[in-house]
Amino acid sequence: MTAAPHHPQIVETSASTPAENSPHAALARTQSHWASESETEAFARQVAARPELRNAFITLHGDLGAGKTSFVRHLLRALGVTGRIKSPTYAVVEPHEANSLNIWHFDFYRFNDPREWEDAGFRDIFASDGLKLAEWPEKAGSLIPTADIAIYIEALDDQKRRVTLEARTVSGRNLLQGLNI
Repeated sequence: MTAAPHHPQIVETSASTPAENSPHAALARTQSHWASESETEAFARQVAARPELRNAFITLHGDLGAGKTSFVRHLLRALGVTGRIKSPTYAVVEPHEANSLNIWHFDFYRFNDPREWEDAGFRDIFASDGLKLAEWPEKAGSLIPTADIAIYIEALDDQKRRVTLEARTVSGRNLLQGLNI
């Protein structure tokens, strides 16, 4: 099934590299490397400490196994989420709460049509306060809001990752500027 003609094209053209000509142009962009799982965890702790994160929307891009879910797990732990943190691949969304913060972790990998985002009723979640994290956002097409931060993760080997961070909103730029990358 394909998207109806009245829906705009999917905005992300590649799962592993930033879309240079995207209508969601970056206000700021930086690149880094995570040489190990502990560096991924350290970066997640930095992000968790930023006050701009409370109502942020962060998209995660990369191939299967790039480290998107691993980063989210580290981030949720750093925010105070306890217990098992499941991948939302089958459920599409996993809600969490920590320290009075509502958090939604989405995985749109199984979407076959961007309209599934709308049909699932996610517009209400995105209109509410809280942190939203989305893996495979390109599968939801242009229906999802502009991400504050888009994180592109590329596996260079079993441990090392090249990470590109794009701030796409003023709030995202403020969040990005506060990180020690």
